[in-house]
Amino acid sequence: MDCNGCEFHPELFYDDEYQIWVRREDDGTLTVGMTDLSQTIAGKILHVRVRRPGTRRPPGKPVATIESGKWAGPIPNFIDCVIIEGNPEVLENPVLLNSDPYNAWVARVEATDGADKALESFVTGDEAHKGYCARAQRDDIHCQRTLR
Repeated sequence: MDCNGCEFHPELFYDDEYQIWVRREDDGTLTVGMTDLSQTIAGKILHVRVRRPGTRRPPGKPVATIESGKWAGPIPNFIDCVIIEGNPEVLENPVLLNSDPYNAWVARVEATDGADKALESFVTGDEAHKGYCARAQRDDIHCQRTLR
């Protein structure tokens, strides 16, 4: 599925601005990544820094920061969580977030109050697709992938 050329995965959970996606893992942890919209807005990603494993991050305190050719800033965090790990492949080669944003996750976290509670504030499925497309159209975002 896509909107304005921006890839969308209905099985994932999204924040209400469609900056990040979250996936529930079988072990109850959550994997966090950047959406195609986000990586397009950021431009070529040059550096990724994930907070140290074991670090607790409340909502509003980022799990990671990125630096691109356009800006440097946080990857938003909407849940109370503890960092489990950063994606070693992305830390080594940050442009993977541009070339394959749905496989090149940023961090794995453990939600303090459990995955179900954490995911309550996210949207998924048809509702998420509708909002994702609305954001792409409203902000005239046409996704393009930067190659490695």
